[in-house]
Amino acid sequence: MTAARISDVDVTDIRFPTSRELDGSDAMNPDPDYSAAYVVLRTDAGDGPEGHAFAFTIGRGNDLQAAAIAALRDHVVGLSVEAVCADPGSVSRALVGDSQLRWLGPEKGVTHMAIGAVVNAVWDLAARRAGKPVWKLLSDADPEWLADQVDFRYIEDALTREEAVALLRKGKDGAAGREARLLADGYPAYTTSPGWLGHSDEKLVRLARQAVADGFTQIKLKVGADLADDVRRMRAARAAVGPGIRIAVDANQRWNVAEAVAWTTALAAYDPYWIEEPTSPDDILGHAAVRRGVAPVKVATGEHAHNRVVFKQLLQAEAVDVLQIDAARVGGVNENLAILLLAAKYGVPVCPHAGGVGLCELVRHLSMFDFVALTGTTEDRVIEYVDHLHEHFEDPAVVAGGRYAAPTAPGFSSRMRAASIAAYRYPDGPFWTADAAGGRPAVRQEGTHR
Repeated sequence: MTAARISDVDVTDIRFPTSRELDGSDAMNPDPDYSAAYVVLRTDAGDGPEGHAFAFTIGRGNDLQAAAIAALRDHVVGLSVEAVCADPGSVSRALVGDSQLRWLGPEKGVTHMAIGAVVNAVWDLAARRAGKPVWKLLSDADPEWLADQVDFRYIEDALTREEAVALLRKGKDGAAGREARLLADGYPAYTTSPGWLGHSDEKLVRLARQAVADGFTQIKLKVGADLADDVRRMRAARAAVGPGIRIAVDANQRWNVAEAVAWTTALAAYDPYWIEEPTSPDDILGHAAVRRGVAPVKVATGEHAHNRVVFKQLLQAEAVDVLQIDAARVGGVNENLAILLLAAKYGVPVCPHAGGVGLCELVRHLSMFDFVALTGTTEDRVIEYVDHLHEHFEDPAVVAGGRYAAPTAPGFSSRMRAASIAAYRYPDGPFWTADAAGGRPAVRQEGTHR
């Protein structure tokens, strides 16, 4: 019997018109159309599973991201399905190690995100074949095998393979009990839905109150466009939710260092829990200076960090209080494993970014693995939740009572519904052709947190 092989890599440009309702709007990105460069790893195994994943963008440029993924096709087609599922790190190492791709990075930008999409698709394929969700596949894995999935190049001065294995072995203690608790109780979430910058004060207050009623103990507001507006909005949000609810604020890289300190200080009267992305995501020392200047307000960053090296330096420089991973920004599950291990060693909580299409679906797997089989805690840890676009996925994120339910379906929860792919394919899907013809097709109405 011939062994199954990857037979094709399909890539589709999918875009959703979120800018119409200003969902996702912030000081740096006023009109995002949440989009996915969507990849499917086909196999010649007949009715066997496929691997699904995507790179997230906010509209224009999604064609570049899709082209970058398509350019990886020849690296992947023909590979043994059994071999890549037994060692997803082999795909990661081969793609990251391509010298001509590295010249475009190295390990950053459009090409690295493309690699992450393909690597995540391999993990989806592996988990589907194993009959487990990715968080469970990771949690059940042997510590030595998991450590071998990590590329320790450039980070051994902060984390060695031996230290990683020790952390993973320790994480096995009590894992069965934590898995049972996760399945019963879920994982803590916070919501950004009230705080988009394009929302009126009335909508902000209404959605903030609804979030508290729905069980969230933390919300987030976008800031950074106008100080007077931010003070007013923060005052309104604090009055709406009361003193016992955490309010994080997110500047989306808007400020210089001194400006970040001054602006955050001006909001301090309303007890912001953290200031997120206060300056350039590449500015390690800048974040450290902001952290010193705004304490006790915490500093959070990471959603735009290129790779594990940036995370290593943020931790080494004591530049952050909260580390924010993104499931579709770095080089896939393998690199996020490295980042989770670095955070575990340094004792810094991870609160993932999940504001875009499909990101809630993916990143919950990583946090749930961290709880079950690495750090063993959810203290000061929450996953971002945004209440739109989940209906386009076959295994959508479910949040109830302010907590993510643990997914139980095999895979990475990354497979989109066929009808959604067909409708929102850009530029020739029915939604976009009708839009181009002036038909102005209906946009999904505001959802709820439940």
